[in-house]
Formats: sequence, C-alpha cells, structure tokens
Amino acid sequence: MEKEALVCYWSRTGNTEQVAETIKEALEENDLNVTYKEVKEMEDDDFLDYDWVFLGTPSHHFLPPKPALKTLQSKLNTYSNEGEVKLCAPDRPDKKAAVFCTYSGPHTGIDEAIPVGKYLGQFLEHIGFNVVDEWYVIGEMHMNIPNINTEGRLGNIKGRPNEEDLTRIKNNVEDVLEK
Repeated sequence: MEKEALVCYWSRTGNTEQVAETIKEALEENDLNVTYKEVKEMEDDDFLDYDWVFLGTPSHHFLPPKPALKTLQSKLNTYSNEGEVKLCAPDRPDKKAAVFCTYSGPHTGIDEAIPVGKYLGQFLEHIGFNVVDEWYVIGEMHMNIPNINTEGRLGNIKGRPNEEDLTRIKNNVEDVLEK
C-alpha cells in the first residue's frame, strides 16, 4: 500500500518554500503519494489522514509566524474538542513526522530556531505523531538592513538555503523514511 505524505509549510520570503519543495521531490522519488499545502490551506484538512507529515515554518521571534501559529492553535483546539488529544498523547505508531525550520539567526544563531522546531514537534506529538527528526536550515534574511546577511553570528548567509543545504534535506528525507 502506498504511503500518504503531507508536506505542509508557511513561507513569506521563499526560503521555507524551497525546503518544502525539496522534501516533496524527495518523497515523490521514494514513491510516496504527496499532498503539498501551505499551512493556511489546512483549516479543513486532517493531519491524521497522512502516514507521514513534514511540517515547517521560518523562525520569527523564536516562534512560528503568527499566521501559522493561529492555524496550528485552531487545529489543536479542534483535535482536543474531538478527543484526539489525551494525557500521555495517543500512541499512533503508524504516524511519523519530521519538522523543519528556516532561520537567519543574526543574533544568536540556531538558538533562535530550536523553539520553533520544538513547537511544531509538540503540535504533532500531541495528536499522536512520532516526530523522528527536526531540521534547521539557514536562510538568507530578506530585509533592507545593511549587512544583516553578512555580519550576524552565522557569517555570510547570502543565497541560503543553497544547493548544499537542499541536498542535505533530501538526504535527511531518505534517512527518516528508513526509520
């Protein structure tokens, strides 16, 4: 039976979308049936309809951006009202997930992104997904602030995510599918 996968993301500048597209392509190359949606398109959809979920957003002030937060909080409330959120979280061994976060981290680097990955993972774990990996991908910051992409803690991040970053994500997808 063919596995159903969802790649769900929120992106404002295109960085997170590039990562989501790479994940989609890697899943299709591994013969999964892929649904590809932006977070805002998930309001009437059910994450539990999928065997695999790949959920990603950028880091915005150490959290997913407000539009993504709003949708995920609404979905979590719906799942809770339907009895899908239980003490100790439901154990659904057939449901697996990976979360991904793009970040620029000019101030503190990856520490700005980790809370986002944890938030996304907790959303999925509360409804029973086994989160098997978290991916953090550097992305160029698209703001008109001098030197923001060259003088932050991460050094020169112009053009990121780049081919090397996206190849790493493709390899990560192949690795998690074996879990």
